[in-house]
Amino acid sequence: MAPTPDPNSVGGGAKQDEAPVKVPSKDPKKKDEKKEEDLSEEDLELKQNLELYVERVQDPNPELQRDALERMRLIGTEGDIGSWGHEYVRNLAGEIAQEYTKRQSEEAPIDDLMDLVQQIVAFHMKHNAETEAVDLLMDVEDLDLLLEHVDKTNFKRTCNYLTSAAKYLPGPDDMLVLDISYMIYMKFEEYPNALQIALFLDNTQYVKQVFTSCADLLRKKQFCYMIARHGITFDLDDEMVADDDDREALQDIVNNTKLSEGFLTLARDIEVMEAKTPEDIYKAHLLDGRASSGASVDSARQNLAATFVNAFVNAGFGQDKLMTVPSDSTTGSSGNWLFKNKEHGKTSAAASLGMIQLWDVDAGLAQLDKYFHSNDNPIIAGALLGVGIVNCGIKNDCDPALALLGDYIDKEDSSVRIGAIMGLGIAYAGSQNDQIRSKLSPILNDAKAPLDVIAFASLSLGMIYVGSCNEEVAQSIIFALMDRSEAELGDALTRFLPLGLGLLYLGKQESVEATAEVSKTFNEKIRKYCDMTLLSCAYAGTGNVLKVQDLLAQCGEHLEKGDIHQGPAVLGLAMVAMSEELGIDMEIRSLERMLQYGEQNIRRAVPLALGLLCISNPKVTVVDTLSRLSHDTDSEVAMAAIISLGLIGAGTNNARIAGMLRNLSSYYYKDASLLFCVRIAQGLVHMGKGLMTLTPFHSERFLLSPTALAGIVTLLHACLDMKPIILGKYHYVLYFLVLAMQPRMMLTVDKDLKPLSVPVRVGQAVDVVGQAGRPKTITGFQTHSTPVLLAAGERAELATDKYIPLSPILEGFIILKENPDYREE
Repeated sequence: MAPTPDPNSVGGGAKQDEAPVKVPSKDPKKKDEKKEEDLSEEDLELKQNLELYVERVQDPNPELQRDALERMRLIGTEGDIGSWGHEYVRNLAGEIAQEYTKRQSEEAPIDDLMDLVQQIVAFHMKHNAETEAVDLLMDVEDLDLLLEHVDKTNFKRTCNYLTSAAKYLPGPDDMLVLDISYMIYMKFEEYPNALQIALFLDNTQYVKQVFTSCADLLRKKQFCYMIARHGITFDLDDEMVADDDDREALQDIVNNTKLSEGFLTLARDIEVMEAKTPEDIYKAHLLDGRASSGASVDSARQNLAATFVNAFVNAGFGQDKLMTVPSDSTTGSSGNWLFKNKEHGKTSAAASLGMIQLWDVDAGLAQLDKYFHSNDNPIIAGALLGVGIVNCGIKNDCDPALALLGDYIDKEDSSVRIGAIMGLGIAYAGSQNDQIRSKLSPILNDAKAPLDVIAFASLSLGMIYVGSCNEEVAQSIIFALMDRSEAELGDALTRFLPLGLGLLYLGKQESVEATAEVSKTFNEKIRKYCDMTLLSCAYAGTGNVLKVQDLLAQCGEHLEKGDIHQGPAVLGLAMVAMSEELGIDMEIRSLERMLQYGEQNIRRAVPLALGLLCISNPKVTVVDTLSRLSHDTDSEVAMAAIISLGLIGAGTNNARIAGMLRNLSSYYYKDASLLFCVRIAQGLVHMGKGLMTLTPFHSERFLLSPTALAGIVTLLHACLDMKPIILGKYHYVLYFLVLAMQPRMMLTVDKDLKPLSVPVRVGQAVDVVGQAGRPKTITGFQTHSTPVLLAAGERAELATDKYIPLSPILEGFIILKENPDYREE
């Protein structure tokens, strides 16, 4: 028997006198020696090499082991690698990735490696190891190979993994990965998923391709519902839908004309049609005596708060007890409530009518019409804004909003102008309508226009061209910023100019760089503010770690009092990190640190950032943090925290937050400003009587609606300086939230688009990416009949086989078709 090898025998260059380890042979007799003589020189060399490799494989030095194994594989027989077993193939894949990187740096040929990759990928795809195949192909930068190897059994799991991995990849790899999954979905005619990826990539060509590739009209209707929910303006042409009548019907769905009807179906089903008054929300009777006496404090401010609460709570229901009361009834006319508000308060009161009639354009315009004949400018301004709100997210062929508001843009009175400008911004958000651009752009460069009109014009243009990177609009806003005097740059409303500019690049990453360079030439008062705003908007929802680090570095500086750019940097952290759960949790931790160590202006922005991270998703830890901050000694921090409590509870009717806000209303009963914030938050928590959400994400948090995010971010920027804007005369900025308001429902309809009630299971969504077998996608479910409400993090699935849903993600409007294979038991 050969002696045990000494650990230093090879590679250490030391003791070479021990006998080398021989490959064990059965019978070392003369027959064997004779065989050795027969071997040719090449074979002999191979035999000696192999003996050396076997010896090295047993060496304790891991580098030598690896080297030997690699050589054995590359000079070994070209056969079926699968016969060596899974573990071997998996190790080999890992080593190929390293070898590939090494050869790339040395610019050595890689053909032999790629042959092996082909075999390994084929093996993995056959044996349910799609994730490992994808990982290997990402390492060797050849994802196109996937298209050859996916089949009907594994394409869904493969694409699932690709789309989840895209969130964690640096650009441009993330887009490449999504491109591949789009192609795979198209190959297997899984059109709804392909459409989602097309919307995510913001690629109109891909969206068209989905329509032209699919021949089934019913499925096209489902695509239209998906596009409508995403909130982009999209026109169908005769290539996509040949028949004129069909095309008109489909365009109606894309234009969201059925949204109001669907929402009211849900409301009737849940039996919440009864209008609510602000008192029903405040529930003052549950508090001790002192709070109720607080009604006498600054009653115009209280009435204004009640206007907003009433608008948010009854939004979309078409009836309330303050504004839509018939004028001949004994309770008094709606005009009475309007005149309980002071000057600019009337603007918000008149506009609240638009909120109550939300999405129902015809009824809304009929109700608002009477205010256009008023002699009171704030009321006309409110009516104009109301028209914009009613049309929010609803497209209409005859463009009523443009027809009504267009004439008021150049009026004398600046409040009327702002009403019309803001109305257009809300009604046409995301539409990239050039007609409106030609009306609004001249205002930006008009030397006589007041600053507030210019600020709102910039904001509305940002909304209308959100994420479009439109050069001309960008130019106009840049010139408007350069023309501002020192005094104007110190004004709170000037913040809206950089924000309008940032919205043009929302989520568009590198496209912002040219504009960011130009912003370095601005006056130093606004330069950094502009920089932070552009950076945060451009990378919003991307989860880009490097940008998070850049923004954190800005937040870490201890600055003079006058610097205001850290506010948008803190909001930017939330905007970038909000795209996936892991980023959100890490961000919440960073924000906790900032509260401890940050300067005052950072502490004021932290609650708002928390509000954005968990919007309409009241996480217990965040609720506790905000509850603590709502009693902060700095009133600005307390106000931001209170508004954020409203945002994270928005539309959830969360009892815990509602209780906290009630207690805060009695705690701050003497402070009109803080009490106003508490009331607004109460209105938000009960928004749409608990049937709505503000989250800009949909389709199981995969898609981010740009217009919704634009509305939320605008409000948060306004909240960075509460006193002059929200507590001043521009409180109607709160109505920008309407851009993000959506019913949090799932409504099933039949092939004629009539509501159809079926049983569904609703439970907490489970992440099943890359798991073996067919794991359950929801846990802790309850079975209800549609229509149903979906809370944050919940998912629905059909509880019957009688119907087949036309979209894999059950949210919003879902068309069901009858299952031909279904048999009654």
